[in-house]
Amino acid sequence: MSERVTRVALIGSGFVGASYAFALLNQGISTELVIIDKNKHKAEGDAMDLNHGIPFAPYMKIWAGDYEDCKTADLVVITAGANQAPGETRMDLINKNAHIFKDIVDDVMKSGFEGIFLVATNPVDVLTYVTQKYSGLPANRVFGSGTILDTARLRFLVGQEFNIDPRSVHAYVMGEHGDTELPIWSNTNIGGRLLSDYQRKEGFPSQEKLDEIFVNVRDAAYQIIDRKGATYYGIAMGLARLTKAILWNENAVLSVSTLLTGQYGLEDVYLGVPAVVNRSGVREVVELQLSEDEYKKLHHSAEVLKKALQSINGI
Repeated sequence: MSERVTRVALIGSGFVGASYAFALLNQGISTELVIIDKNKHKAEGDAMDLNHGIPFAPYMKIWAGDYEDCKTADLVVITAGANQAPGETRMDLINKNAHIFKDIVDDVMKSGFEGIFLVATNPVDVLTYVTQKYSGLPANRVFGSGTILDTARLRFLVGQEFNIDPRSVHAYVMGEHGDTELPIWSNTNIGGRLLSDYQRKEGFPSQEKLDEIFVNVRDAAYQIIDRKGATYYGIAMGLARLTKAILWNENAVLSVSTLLTGQYGLEDVYLGVPAVVNRSGVREVVELQLSEDEYKKLHHSAEVLKKALQSINGI
């Protein structure tokens, strides 16, 4: 065991939160996990259940606690909030969850918390923005899961198309984690070979196939919700990956929702972009060379998010 104690405070022990806690334990990413939920009995049940798995996993101290436990936490992960219902967009959740977040963030900050916020609740870009405003913490220490799951879905589907391990597919989805997100085909490569090179030399894959892949990426949540009521395994794995990058000071490039301050010609908006993530949070935004069409679509996505923020009072 490492001598340095790393504490993660998880707020929200629903489908996503519990799945994240399970992934965290399996991978041995932190040394402590405190689960905070308005349903204390549910949090206690999850903590008990997870503790019974410790003999089969790297050791972790796990308990159901309260906001006071956030004081010495390195990372607070928020998965609490209203869920996306069938037929409902992520943006429909704005007013429900913005009010919930005001109380959560206030309670965390009252504890004396000085760590990093990682937001997963939808609409994640908007709620990450309000978390930064409510907390008053530097923007690099407040970021969201952004398009990390969309990017994973894209890599998986492209990998299937090429019969290549998706971990050897390098591609990003950027923008809103939602209906205006966009694939960055211009920078996509498979094992170092540009996608455009495959298309030019082999006529494969067609633009129609790429469009089909992206529609399946963009609409994946709707498809999963229709089948099982909620999505949680994929995003839980993404949150675990981000937690590892933070606590292990990896300087990993991951697609997260972070505040733009001039990058890509955008300011005062949180949206999904590749960024370097380490122990300080977001170290820097990685600016890719986008095509003209991608640049326009990214700006459109940012405008949609800015308009959504205007509907929220008190920020």
